[in-house]
Amino acid sequence: MKLKCLSLTNYKNISAAQYTFDARINCFIGKNGVGKSNILDAIYHLCFGKGYFNPSAVQNIQFEKDFFMLDGVFEKEEREERIVCSLKRGSKKTIKRNGKIYERISDHIGFLPLVIISPADRDLIVEGSATRRKFIDGVMGQTDKAYLKDLLAYNKIIVQRNALLKYFVANQTFDASTLEIYDQQLVQLGTNIHKKRVAFLATFIPIVKSHYKSISESNEDIDISYENILQTTDFDTLLKENRNKDRSAQFTTAGPHKEDLNFLIHNQPIKKFGSQGQQKSFLIALKLAQFDFIKTQAGVPPIVLLDDVFDKLDQDRVALIMQLVESDHFGQIFLSDTHQERTLAALETTQLSYSLFEL
Repeated sequence: MKLKCLSLTNYKNISAAQYTFDARINCFIGKNGVGKSNILDAIYHLCFGKGYFNPSAVQNIQFEKDFFMLDGVFEKEEREERIVCSLKRGSKKTIKRNGKIYERISDHIGFLPLVIISPADRDLIVEGSATRRKFIDGVMGQTDKAYLKDLLAYNKIIVQRNALLKYFVANQTFDASTLEIYDQQLVQLGTNIHKKRVAFLATFIPIVKSHYKSISESNEDIDISYENILQTTDFDTLLKENRNKDRSAQFTTAGPHKEDLNFLIHNQPIKKFGSQGQQKSFLIALKLAQFDFIKTQAGVPPIVLLDDVFDKLDQDRVALIMQLVESDHFGQIFLSDTHQERTLAALETTQLSYSLFEL
């Protein structure tokens, strides 16, 4: 799969731009603030129906403009697919595939598989559990429509249940039978979500460790542990045990929406004991594992976006990454960098074709 051409109108700081891309590597070079990451975000937006760096659609409209439009022509399985994403202030965002509007944006997710590696990924290490859940849900949601459907339904019911708990407190009342209706739905959906996460991580974690081993040349030992209470109790029991706590807190305090991943280096939290280079190598290994998993499940190599990926990595690790992407295992790659010389030096280690865009 590849992106052949891209047109942007009023997207963030870009008034109008058109690009035709190389089938393997495309490099955007320029100083900070010129719009390199915005172009990568536009590609992400076409694949997922929302931006990676700012999911608030209206904030992606250029200042003092009334709309934005992204238009991309992809090639997938020897067929051209034109995707147009647009938003006008005061209106609903639309995504079209070959001229036909999607009724639900979620139906588009997974059609154009993509993996992004960005400095913003450091949030996976330093931020709260919601960021890490969002990551694994994003990987699984691209390849498992049933999982995505269950997840969206589960999150909707959580919102409804939380609203009911707030209503009980505000009106000094309580109706256990009404709460039980929501609980029964949560148990079925949440149990399915949890089981699929367990199965996914059993496959995914060894791939992450293998990639980190390659990047670090086997000198460092990393691991991922899955922090969840449903390993020791069923969800129905958990909800009943936490009912009084939920009523007091006015939200659902336990369940798959509270699970977490622990990222470790030498059995210690990488957040505290990993250097900047080790943390970035870990994140790259995480994303390369995402690539492998999605490629296996989808049957096509995802597009890869590398946003300022060479920053804070020593030249040896940069070379190792370029060796990985040079293999036929990878498809089309888009990268951004502030230093043209550094990018060209990395590209010279490969035999791949590339296009360079100076901004």
